[in-house]
Amino acid sequence: MPLVTLTVRKPKTEAFKTAVLDAVHHALVAVGVPPTDKFQRVLELDAADFRFDADYPDLHAPRNGDFVLVEVLWSVGRSVKVKKKFLDEMMAKLRGAGLDPENVMLVFKETSWENWSFGGGRLLHT
Repeated sequence: MPLVTLTVRKPKTEAFKTAVLDAVHHALVAVGVPPTDKFQRVLELDAADFRFDADYPDLHAPRNGDFVLVEVLWSVGRSVKVKKKFLDEMMAKLRGAGLDPENVMLVFKETSWENWSFGGGRLLHT
């Protein structure tokens, strides 16, 4: 059960948020996550509460107010090959939606399987 969190600067349209969330979910499904395994949230912050460097580390174009920080929390064990495929799929989908991939930063966070309770207090993977 990946948990996806987008952090963006206010204001963002529903269409913008949907395009990014759809790109992330498309990439998750492409690397084997079930299509119905969709848990997403969006944090919209004032510019004073979401600061970032426009050029770090060596972007082809500077970040702007449409910068998106994508965090994917998922279970440990996926290879670098899977993570690269995820990135390729997500970036292609973003480009197709007219969004600039240079404006997107992704962080994978990994946790052990026994750290997930999907509901009812049950630990399914113990």
